[in-house]
Amino acid sequence: MSNPTRAQRFAGAALSVLLVALLSACSRHETATYQGYVEGEFVYLGSSQAGKLTALSVSRGQTVKANASLFSLEADDETHALVQAQQQLAAARAQLADIRTGKRVPEVDVNRAQLAEAVANARKAALQLTRDEAQYRAGGIAKAQLDDSRANADSTAAQVRELTHQVDVARLPARSQQIVEQEAQVAAADAVVAQAQWKLDQKRVSAPSEGLVYDTLYRQGEWVPAGSPIVQMLPPQNVKVRFFVPETIVGQLALNRGVTLHCDGCAADVPAKITYVSNQAEYTPPVIYSNESRAKLVFMVEAHPSIADATKLHPGQPVSVVLQ
Repeated sequence: MSNPTRAQRFAGAALSVLLVALLSACSRHETATYQGYVEGEFVYLGSSQAGKLTALSVSRGQTVKANASLFSLEADDETHALVQAQQQLAAARAQLADIRTGKRVPEVDVNRAQLAEAVANARKAALQLTRDEAQYRAGGIAKAQLDDSRANADSTAAQVRELTHQVDVARLPARSQQIVEQEAQVAAADAVVAQAQWKLDQKRVSAPSEGLVYDTLYRQGEWVPAGSPIVQMLPPQNVKVRFFVPETIVGQLALNRGVTLHCDGCAADVPAKITYVSNQAEYTPPVIYSNESRAKLVFMVEAHPSIADATKLHPGQPVSVVLQ
């Protein structure tokens, strides 16, 4: 084969320079990619009351709907306390109704019968007084007998007035102070019922929203102290991605700006939106700050995927983030 001519060597060199220039241009316009990871804001569900775990209705890795039953604790004492409080409330309400209505009809009828008897006795005493007064004027009886007749007439008349007032009072409700006092007793009993119901409800816990049961921390039959989490949940809206951008980029970011998430094994890229941009550098190089070290400053950014796409990501999973 003959050696290349000078013109051929010049053309080849020119072509090489052109290719290098094109590759450099492509590298300058290559889309910037930032590394990040998936993070989950977990919800730890427990009971404010202590007790033995009698039922665990979910298992790790299960997806549950909102208001689905998660677990139950032993609640015999709370159930009995609620029944007792409800009975005391019923008794307080019955007593309030009783004092508002006054005496019962049979009791009022007794008072009326006593009044009728007293009226009859008063009439009899009044007639006897009239006869004795006539006899006394005629000299037929002593003054002492007349005085006895007058005293008897006055006594029976007073008894009539007393029983008349008793009948009137029996028709009236209790005094306002007594009603107010009993109303307070009813309110107090109602509060005890509400407290007992709340304690009983604390023994049965449901899912606050749809989500993944990430872990269960107790087994059925174990004693659970008050406030200890039993189920660890991850609602889809609590899945987010954290990534870091250099100082030269952070000023261009705004909330709700779209990003694209790429992860190994994902069937397709996942869209997300920026929900938080840190206003403080996450990393400062261990040297005196200068224009040369400025590019080493990075800022944390958080982005949330949609609820539908959140289930495709897993906490701790590394992702690549591309700004849109």
